Amino acid sequence: MTVKEATDFLEAFPDVTTIELLICDLNGVLRGKRVERELLERVFTVGFYLPGSVMSLDASGSTVEDAGLGMEQGDRDRLCFPIAGTLSIVPWHELGDRAQVLCTMFEDDTDTPFFADPRQVLVQAVERFSQMGFEVGIAMELEFYLLDAIRDDDGHLQPPKPPGSSRRMRSNQVYSMDDLDEYDFFIRDVIDTARQQNIPADTVIAEYAPGQFEVNLNYGSDILQAVDHSVLLKRLIASVATKYKMEATFMAKPYIQEAGSGLHLHLSLLKDGVNIFAADDPTTNPYMRHAIGGLLDMADSTQGFLAPTINSFRRLAPDAFAPTTKTWGYDNRTVALRIPSGSIESTRIEHRMCGADTNPYLATAVLLAGVTEGIMNKIEPPMPIDGNAYEQDQPSVADNQRDALRNMEKDPRVNKWFGKDFVDVYQSCKWSELRMFEQQVTPMEYELLLPYI
Repeated sequence: MTVKEATDFLEAFPDVTTIELLICDLNGVLRGKRVERELLERVFTVGFYLPGSVMSLDASGSTVEDAGLGMEQGDRDRLCFPIAGTLSIVPWHELGDRAQVLCTMFEDDTDTPFFADPRQVLVQAVERFSQMGFEVGIAMELEFYLLDAIRDDDGHLQPPKPPGSSRRMRSNQVYSMDDLDEYDFFIRDVIDTARQQNIPADTVIAEYAPGQFEVNLNYGSDILQAVDHSVLLKRLIASVATKYKMEATFMAKPYIQEAGSGLHLHLSLLKDGVNIFAADDPTTNPYMRHAIGGLLDMADSTQGFLAPTINSFRRLAPDAFAPTTKTWGYDNRTVALRIPSGSIESTRIEHRMCGADTNPYLATAVLLAGVTEGIMNKIEPPMPIDGNAYEQDQPSVADNQRDALRNMEKDPRVNKWFGKDFVDVYQSCKWSELRMFEQQVTPMEYELLLPYI
């Protein structure tokens, strides 16, 4: 990252007057501030400040004081710097005078990453992973729902209606071309906007429920860049949806009766340009087996990162293409870790355990940790699954956030990969948030209990 990037950008876009400085918090929410055009080169040179407590917010946006980053430290500022290659225009802003750049947080100097910044956690994980000497191929698939901005007569969520149409999407036609045609205006805008922001999104499909879609990011070899793109793509999708008076949500389970939304991570490992997972039968490949063995061995202790809210666990339901067991297999969408079919050269792991609501930096750190621990320690996985994993007696992952957080505390590898200080902050925030959700009285309790108990 150099000031030349800012200078060249300002020359290329003379109409830009305001730049949004974005940083990804613990929950995957983008926060930050805006600066005027004349300050951008200074931001690239000396950085800017935000309170470190933005990395200890709960779902309500309130600082979790038990995490120790708020008043206990006087709500101290930390130094933030832009991330190279993420400065771009904001095409959905009508006036065309807005730009954005993704940033990351340090202590008082750029030699010391701020331990509670999820991106810095991934930076450390990438450095540890890179000691094995492998290159990567990495790609991400993000599932999301489009919603009508107006709720139905009962105040519930409902699928949107395309502009100028009276037909509301009601079908569950996965891969439906008709649904894609009806929302072509939105899909084209997402792809075109991504292209303007140099985000490599090129495929959108209709998923398993009304208003549910999946967008794919191209394979790349830069782990941090791939995750940066996924974070920015989520913002892009939400902003384009708002442009058409719709809402986009990456909530894991917005409709209890419909499929949940996941974040699927695809990973292959290469040595001297050769995919080391490749084999006629990839389930027998020792690198593949050990990588999957490590991921499944750490599945219990890392689930709290991949299912970060109470709602995340509503997605983990049988027969809903969301993994409920610690399983793997070839071309099988009922397992947690899938080896997709295709050419031998494209052999890869598809990690299906994350909800769409997970922080992508933490999810990717989980992926790298499991793969590294598995390969370095030659951890053997259980037998691969043939057929429907939901109908087989297999070890389950936790079905609630409380157990997932407790499991995290039991595995010393979590502190090794994520840092004890970060894990302490994360645990404090998630336990506080869990108590907040559990202390709510739901409408169903009033309906079923109030009149009779």
